[in-house]
Amino acid sequence: MRLLYPSRVKPRSVQLLVTCLIDHFFPQTGLAAVEVLERHGVSVTCPAGQTCCGQPAFNAGSWNDARAMARHTLDVLSKDERPIVVPSGSCADMVLHHYETLLAAEPAYAKKAHDVASRTYEFSQFLVDVLGITDTGATGTGRVTYHAACHGLRGLGVDRQPRALLEHVRGIERCPLRDADVCCGFGGLFAVKMADISGAMLAAKLDAIEESRADTVVVTDVSCGMHVQGGLERRGSRVRVRHLAEVLASR
Repeated sequence: MRLLYPSRVKPRSVQLLVTCLIDHFFPQTGLAAVEVLERHGVSVTCPAGQTCCGQPAFNAGSWNDARAMARHTLDVLSKDERPIVVPSGSCADMVLHHYETLLAAEPAYAKKAHDVASRTYEFSQFLVDVLGITDTGATGTGRVTYHAACHGLRGLGVDRQPRALLEHVRGIERCPLRDADVCCGFGGLFAVKMADISGAMLAAKLDAIEESRADTVVVTDVSCGMHVQGGLERRGSRVRVRHLAEVLASR
């Protein structure tokens, strides 16, 4: 297991890797992440020039394209040495676990990839494991359940962190979700290439959500949230999906 932060001094400033889906479709999630971090005394910079981390190209086998996007992202994030916070388990997993392998034949970029990975954290992981925060002062209403997105859970071991943060949100009723750790069927290109299987997996996830009696599903990846929300809307469900950062920013 990597050392979560190499200093006893907690960082007071970070870079935010916004992710392309948040930038284009869910800006409120990025703004909520900034609000939560700043509420706890952490200043946030969003480095200019960010684009996709390259995960779709990587998953499609277009590794030359993925390398180009990885190089660009590393150049953007290497301009200063502050920790990097990512409100997406899948994009954080890409930076942490695939950049160095992709760029192994390019020593200068492999070194950059290793350095950037060593200070990159998924959002809830940074709050709980680095800052030591579980109570963000958030308040809410209604019944809330939690879906554990695959890359965050299996790639980064992120599970107890979002649950601990939700445990301290005042005013909400937490509802267990059956098979919370089972994929929703998104998987990026998987949903495109294997539409029938993806649809069946989504249907099972939606059944579990409806059984939970929650009115809000919390996720740590907007990509999975987008998939689940689309399915819920097609069913005519009134259940809504929110990113963890949005829940923690509420009060």
